[in-house]
Amino acid sequence: MANSQLSNPPDMHEMKYAARNAATSKGVTILARLGYACKGIVYLIIGFFAIRLALGNGGKPPDNTAAIQEIYNQPFGKVLLGIVAIGLFGFALWSLIEAVFDTEGKGGKVKGIVARIGYVGVAVSYGALAYAAVQMVIGSGTGGKSSDTTAQDWTALLLNQPFGVALVVLAGVVALGVAFTLFQKAYKATFRQKLRLPALRPQVRQALYILGRFGYAAIGVVAVVIGIFLIVAALQHDPGEAKGLGGALVSLLHQPFGPLLLGLVAIGLLAYGCYSFVEARYRRMG
Repeated sequence: MANSQLSNPPDMHEMKYAARNAATSKGVTILARLGYACKGIVYLIIGFFAIRLALGNGGKPPDNTAAIQEIYNQPFGKVLLGIVAIGLFGFALWSLIEAVFDTEGKGGKVKGIVARIGYVGVAVSYGALAYAAVQMVIGSGTGGKSSDTTAQDWTALLLNQPFGVALVVLAGVVALGVAFTLFQKAYKATFRQKLRLPALRPQVRQALYILGRFGYAAIGVVAVVIGIFLIVAALQHDPGEAKGLGGALVSLLHQPFGPLLLGLVAIGLLAYGCYSFVEARYRRMG
């Protein structure tokens, strides 16, 4: 019997198929949908802070860290943040599944591999945010570093490596490439293919598509600003020039027609937050 089992090892294709099925099981997809919803909450808060900033009301810097701190400061904040932390972990896990099992069908060519590496970056980012939220809930942290501090720390680390300037410039170019992809997604509304909306009226569908387009365009603007500042930081060999989400939004305020520009992007971030709820309910999973 033992020799028979050794002579007939499990088929590798079957093992991959079983692993994919486990990774995209009902329990995992429910956790992922919670993740999309919690991501939406985070972006709604960021958008709200950005609008306040555009109106000249100041307040907290509009980034992920400020968002989870705001949740924590609400009544029953620990409970709420605990749920959000679970959701953010679920979103990070799903992003990793997208990268490993290619649930989005990106393929194995260069463009597809780059996209899947991007999913790994998203997984790391939201995993770190989930961890910071858990630390706040258990009373051992304050929500982690701001997005600007994180960006500057990573930029400094890269600049201290061989070919550090080239690495940071490359990071900036990648951010600009991400922005281009987001603008393309907003223009062509390719995200529609990921939604299952059979029971909704055409007018409702169009409204949801507008949310997605506006939201992706706003995230694209932020990515452009982050990319430009990374390139500036590299050329000036100054990690202090690097910006995260919060710094990118604040920098918009100092441009010509800054309050208007920041206000439009802020509304786009609110739209992106709302669209994340649409994804939580209607997105095709797996």
